[in-house]
Amino acid sequence: MNKIKKLLNDEVSSRNKHYELSYDKPDPLLVASRYKDEYVILLCALFAYGKASMIVKFLDTLDFSLLNASDEKIDKELDSFYYRFQTSEDIKVVFKTFKKLKQSYSLNELFLEGYSKNNSTLEGLDFVISKIHQVANYKSQGFTFLVSSPLKRDKEGNIKEIGNAPYKRWNMFLRWMVRSDELDLGLWNGIDKKDLILPLDTHTFKVSQKLGLLSRKTYDLKSALLITEKLKEFDFSDPIKYDFALYRIGQEKII
Repeated sequence: MNKIKKLLNDEVSSRNKHYELSYDKPDPLLVASRYKDEYVILLCALFAYGKASMIVKFLDTLDFSLLNASDEKIDKELDSFYYRFQTSEDIKVVFKTFKKLKQSYSLNELFLEGYSKNNSTLEGLDFVISKIHQVANYKSQGFTFLVSSPLKRDKEGNIKEIGNAPYKRWNMFLRWMVRSDELDLGLWNGIDKKDLILPLDTHTFKVSQKLGLLSRKTYDLKSALLITEKLKEFDFSDPIKYDFALYRIGQEKII
């Protein structure tokens, strides 16, 4: 594991640079990093599924100032917009929902309401996701895929580790907002970096298996938590600093 730790530390050191975010090496953070608005940044994270270059291309077409516009203008401007699983109606609804939330709530404060239960980022995410659904009062496959469903719980009311997806885009958003370095934005307060969970996608899942960070075969929340615990052996206070390096190692087929 010492060799793996050195490899990852070297990758973190070399990749913690602004130039890692470019149109030649696309990542949704390239667009998100232009903004200080937590709702805009969350939209960038939620639409971050699919091929990275196509994600960035789509995000570049969105007029995020619509989060401050009338519902009528949102309907008009987004009438022809769609993205993979989201129809134009789904996109209109998410913009209108975020506009309503933004008028009344800080996302950071909403998250902290859930997170305050045992410093659980999962409880924080669940609280925010539930609030989005409550305010939206709208159901469609595309909308639910975009914002995710509240996390599944057991009979005692605890969030299940097995049976839940990794919530990759949400954990990536948390990484952006909580951590602060040359890449991550560090705009949120009150959350400890050690409580973050690895934003597990197919790249980091396969790379983690190849590196011996994970022996489990199932791509789910449990695997994300197991890898996070393993990374704490390398840096207990900031295990998710390795996420971007793991992602690039997989994306660039270094391993």
